[in-house]
Amino acid sequence: MRFDYPIEVRPMTPEEGGRFLVQFPDWENAVTEGDDLAEALTNAVDCVETMIADRIIRREGFPEPSPARGRRVVGPGSQIGAKAALWLVLREQGVSLNELARRLGHDSTLQVRRLLDPRHASRLELIDAALAALGKRLVVELADVA
Repeated sequence: MRFDYPIEVRPMTPEEGGRFLVQFPDWENAVTEGDDLAEALTNAVDCVETMIADRIIRREGFPEPSPARGRRVVGPGSQIGAKAALWLVLREQGVSLNELARRLGHDSTLQVRRLLDPRHASRLELIDAALAALGKRLVVELADVA
């Protein structure tokens, strides 16, 4: 799954503050803004990371991105993206944290919980190992910034 979410960016009127407003059609009530377009796009990345991180913490799913259809897209940084992928695979396969820890040869779920903690800087090779234990692999793609 790709985590590139389409966004709708519009300049606000002077009465609205004259900033740039960013909305996320796939995320209910998600909105951010910036003084200029560059700041609005930077804030959009932060916003999507926050939304994904919140869903991982609450152990909930999140929407699949809709087609861009000519709109700009933003996605999370690699760390949050990798953790999101791991969380979705665990959910999809119905694998518990205890089961994943067992597959990885760990006595406790502490390290597995850290892999899903958006605030914890996990080593990529550990996320790769967890995904491999679930029959998946992470694919890296290079894309232009929105």
